[in-house]
Amino acid sequence: MKAALAAKKLALHPPVAYSNGQSFANSVFYSMALPILEPRKPAGPSRSVTRYTGRVIYMYAFDVAYDMLRETVPQLLGQPVAEFSVDASKRNPRHLFFNKPQMVRLPPMERIGPNGPVRVERTLKFLPVGAISITVSVPFQVQAIEDLVAYHDLEFSNGVLSAEVRQLAEEARRELARYFLKPVSQLADEEAYTVFCVDAPLSAEDGQPLSAEDWLQQRRRKVAALLTQEPDVNQLSRQEADESTGRYLSYYENDLAVLDWDAALIVQEPGQTDEILYVLELANLQLAELEAYDRILDNALERSYRDLNQSPRRSSDVMRELREIRIDLAHFSDELSNITKFFGDWHLARIYENISARFHLSDWHRTIDEKLKTLDNLYQLLSQDRTNRWMLTLEVTIVLLFVIDLVLLVLGLKRP
Repeated sequence: MKAALAAKKLALHPPVAYSNGQSFANSVFYSMALPILEPRKPAGPSRSVTRYTGRVIYMYAFDVAYDMLRETVPQLLGQPVAEFSVDASKRNPRHLFFNKPQMVRLPPMERIGPNGPVRVERTLKFLPVGAISITVSVPFQVQAIEDLVAYHDLEFSNGVLSAEVRQLAEEARRELARYFLKPVSQLADEEAYTVFCVDAPLSAEDGQPLSAEDWLQQRRRKVAALLTQEPDVNQLSRQEADESTGRYLSYYENDLAVLDWDAALIVQEPGQTDEILYVLELANLQLAELEAYDRILDNALERSYRDLNQSPRRSSDVMRELREIRIDLAHFSDELSNITKFFGDWHLARIYENISARFHLSDWHRTIDEKLKTLDNLYQLLSQDRTNRWMLTLEVTIVLLFVIDLVLLVLGLKRP
């Protein structure tokens, strides 16, 4: 579940319009998007889909260090390391992403899932911002879309997927330790996100393809139940169904992306989801990193106040620590923005814009900025206090020298 977002979902701000071909990195990262409230189309006769096939993608983001050395890692977990890339298509420009993380594909595993044996595929990426992202792909074939609710917190016959992923992250962290700068002492809770990828086109009982948008309009409550992990569809209100499915995007007649705060549904032709999945993965990584640095700032502020109250003489040590944190956070902000520089593809930028709004990344960044301002004010106060002490010392020294000079002058006059 998204940490600190399980409370009420915040109101969002209107989007910023861009022309095709621009860079969306900083503007999208710092802006919020208006909910995509599509006008309801007159629903035609309901046409059933008898089978859904596809895969569930589980994304887990871990903060492991402040930074990483810019060195090529030859091997990880017994597998060769390669540079991540996505296939170019007519919708995507040649230079799609500014940052290309290193990655490894691990050998597939055979597990017993909710509906029988499944082949589990795992991929691990590590980025220079000191983060690890593990994605797990599990295929499915169900008769109703609500049957996928069982795939949320996936359990195998011999264990839980999240526990296996955490163990894998620990192994990767230990093996990559020599490449880390300021590594964490232990892994914090992961930031998880689930994406249900349904193969398109959707076909009705008569074999004719369905419009993805029409299919969604006729099944909004069922899709909302899937995204919110609600086993009883009838328990959801219409308001919650509309809100959970309100942010959806469609490019072609047969594709669809419904984005919620803890899960997403993508209807896309097989093999055409890599770009969208990577955008969602980057946003999930950004959320994990923002949470990590928010914790660092909280600890730094608490420690600074405590040290200053206990020992004013330690102000120089506190100032040095605050200066390092300010530099680290400036570097972090630059690195975090660089991993989401898009060029030319407005559809992917819209997806990123909407998932950023779902994760409230701008709110997280604004909170960190406010705490940085508090740190900066504290630093300035300490600096001013230190300057005042030096000025007082200099003034006392000048007065003492003046007094000594007067004493020497008086003693000199009294001599015969």
